[in-house]
Amino acid sequence: MKNLSTINKFIYFINAILAVVLLISYALPFLPPKTFSVLSVLNLGVPFLIICNVLFLIYWLVKVKKQLMLSLIVLLIGYVFFGSLYKFSSSKMIEDENNIKVMNYNVRLFNVYDWINDSHVQSNMLKFINEQAPDILCIQEFHPHPKVDFSNYRYKFENISGKKLKHGQAIFSKFPIINSGSVAFPNTSNNAVFADIVRHKDTFRVYNVHLESLRISTEIESLKKEDSERLINRVGSTFKMQQFQTELFLKHKKQCKYKMIICGDFNNTAYSYVYRKIKGELNDAFEEAGNGFGRTYDFKFFPVRIDYVFADDAFAVNGFKSYNEHYSDHYPIMATLALQN
Repeated sequence: MKNLSTINKFIYFINAILAVVLLISYALPFLPPKTFSVLSVLNLGVPFLIICNVLFLIYWLVKVKKQLMLSLIVLLIGYVFFGSLYKFSSSKMIEDENNIKVMNYNVRLFNVYDWINDSHVQSNMLKFINEQAPDILCIQEFHPHPKVDFSNYRYKFENISGKKLKHGQAIFSKFPIINSGSVAFPNTSNNAVFADIVRHKDTFRVYNVHLESLRISTEIESLKKEDSERLINRVGSTFKMQQFQTELFLKHKKQCKYKMIICGDFNNTAYSYVYRKIKGELNDAFEEAGNGFGRTYDFKFFPVRIDYVFADDAFAVNGFKSYNEHYSDHYPIMATLALQN
């Protein structure tokens, strides 16, 4: 520190604060929001903290200063326990006759309220899905829109409700569905649905999970108007609801004896308690075969991944793709999975 200029001492001071906060945030996936609701809010900022520490690391590296060790050590700790925020490897795609393409997509009611000023959103979204031709399609915030026709999928399960506007979750499949149902979450329109699907001689279960939304505007002007204390308390309360919903889901999941795929919009990051609990021993398809940031939500400040496809060890993850098509506030993702003998 003695050899640093005044400005560099100030930069290192900020660096130290953000490095310590990032280090503390690594404990968040192990802290239940019901007990640490305010602290759990911090996990939303983990991608931002990682990016900041990478920039500090680069700064000190260019300056050839030993201060780079602080961010380097904290980033390495995060990499060892949580993996990288950014996947540098190229997306893999292994061709296999047993491949099953599974797409997850929060369609935001097919833009029924014209959030996106484009009258062709529904037709463009349907065209995109048909071109990608997933074998199994999991949709959150589904709405039976008259302009959206999924009749090319022979099998489906929809769980929709609402008086003014029908909405909910849906699973569409090219393979037979022999059983289906839902996991109700009290006092919310969110829930989880499932379908037991048969392909050849194998039966496996697909869950489609939609946890409570944070309802945070991504517009700068809207955020400026938000009272920070009220915002933190609201997000903390939402995380408590997510934990309760996760507990209900895991209780239901525990009774299932089939091989399993879990898709969904968790409305939380990969550094959260609910992500760790739902993922459990399953494989995150993005971590196995994705690349880049894997962004799934249109957040204006930094890349956010809140939508996932998990699969148990019975499935080989032969591919994963994150798309950039902007027809919703979420971006679609698709995993290519193959049942292993």
